[in-house]
Amino acid sequence: MTLRSLQKWHGAGNDFLVDVLEPGESTWWNAQRAQRVCHRALGVGADGLLVAVLDEPVTMILYNADGSVAEMSGNGIRCLAAAVRRTTKADWDELEVATDAGVRVVSLTMNGDDGYGSVAMGEVTFEATVPGSLGVANVGNPHVVVRDDPSWDQGACERMAAPLAQSVGGANVEFVTVLDLSRARIRVIERGVGWTLACGTGSVATAAVLHREGLVGVEVTIENPGGDLMVRLDEDGARLAGPVQFVANVEWLQA
Repeated sequence: MTLRSLQKWHGAGNDFLVDVLEPGESTWWNAQRAQRVCHRALGVGADGLLVAVLDEPVTMILYNADGSVAEMSGNGIRCLAAAVRRTTKADWDELEVATDAGVRVVSLTMNGDDGYGSVAMGEVTFEATVPGSLGVANVGNPHVVVRDDPSWDQGACERMAAPLAQSVGGANVEFVTVLDLSRARIRVIERGVGWTLACGTGSVATAAVLHREGLVGVEVTIENPGGDLMVRLDEDGARLAGPVQFVANVEWLQA
């Protein structure tokens, strides 16, 4: 049996378990173990598991709830930075993190167990628009953005999302309602997770697609079910900002 000491954090309701490893320490986690600990009924429950290795720079490994590996998470990287700061008892306000989507710089301000942070998300690239969508964008991971309809229940969205995601080889699907030039609302089905209370990369992808279509400006508040996330678009790419909150310390014992 192996005992792992984890931290649970969330960013606008997008929740993660975080395991912070010392430099050179090999990760114990794999797809099956990550799936077990993230299970809502049989495990601790989370949208994903983050493994932080205290190298230079800090390295992030992200497992989705189904055990698959994801390239990037805008909310997750803030949670990881906060967990690293808490573990190391540091007082820095900026951290470089190496992800599968490239190195990202996280800015973080903490007040006890609550905080607010932002991350330079890099360039947003567009792919060929698929029928039934507003656009397809890549923020280190792929997204299909769809104009929402209030008459669609979750089942209707799920039936629509599956072929859209499959048409681009697997993607998050955002259903968006534009409120005005500076605000939009989304609900998200995440690849490897399902419905989530918030999606950071999805908020960035949505803002970028809407801006390309002339529907919003360069600074957009994206209302997620779990809270607001802020996106700023400029010539250097996108910046995502939002809250982060500590939930609990977790002792996980597993064979």
